[in-house]
Amino acid sequence: MQWSLLQCQSSKDVQANLAFIESQLNTLPRLENEPQLVVLPECCLLFGGHESQQLAIAGNEQLNELADKLAAMAKQYQVHMVAGTMPFQAPNNKVVSRCYVFDDQGMTLDYYDKIHLFDVDVADGTRQYRESDTFAPGDRITVVDTPFGKIGLAICYDLRFADLFRALRIQGAELITLPSAFTKVTGEAHWQVLLQARAIESQCFVLGANQWGSHNQGSRETYGHSMVVDPWGKVSACKPEGTGWLQVRPDLQQLQKIRQNMPVLGHNRFIKPELTSS
Repeated sequence: MQWSLLQCQSSKDVQANLAFIESQLNTLPRLENEPQLVVLPECCLLFGGHESQQLAIAGNEQLNELADKLAAMAKQYQVHMVAGTMPFQAPNNKVVSRCYVFDDQGMTLDYYDKIHLFDVDVADGTRQYRESDTFAPGDRITVVDTPFGKIGLAICYDLRFADLFRALRIQGAELITLPSAFTKVTGEAHWQVLLQARAIESQCFVLGANQWGSHNQGSRETYGHSMVVDPWGKVSACKPEGTGWLQVRPDLQQLQKIRQNMPVLGHNRFIKPELTSS
């Protein structure tokens, strides 16, 4: 099996973003009939844009065109897909940032709505990030059973909250995917060390698919460095710059050996984390 993380430089142009993803899937390096897990980054279909644009393309229970298009690509190219994030309608004229998981027949296995919203001040050109102006937080954690193992779902800013990763491990996660749009400033400071810490603590593979470069005429800059970290904390592969694929063929036996030799889940004497209401 192979894990393929797509590093994007997405924009406000939804159709251009869809076309880029399809072009990359069309040339995906793979062995014949090799099972393929594809992970897309956060905001892969719409990066930036006013809240009205988020609402305009947001899916709902009756109509979800963007999810349908990515599901169709998963089926066409015979890949399991962690489909980055896309807006989905929520109450009070807001949206949630939703990550779907599709199988290689284009069926929806499950989804996760981003729990932790990025309301912070950063020393970059944007300066203030206020996701809660447009987005509502999710209210559940998600672990999906797949042929690649049990996948725990997290998104970008979630990386800073160890309790979520512990909760995913308790629910059976073996690998945790992290579609992201980490800023260049916060990425340079914390991206790799946090990915390694979460992998070591949870004893899971952590797959961080990030945005990269300058977006929308320089209004945002993201860090890149899409990365796979193994359960021992070793960086298996990294793509520092540019767009395209980062690929790994994992050794899943390593995970079981690490957990058997150091059974930290059973040793933990603190109470299990629980998700509070927003």
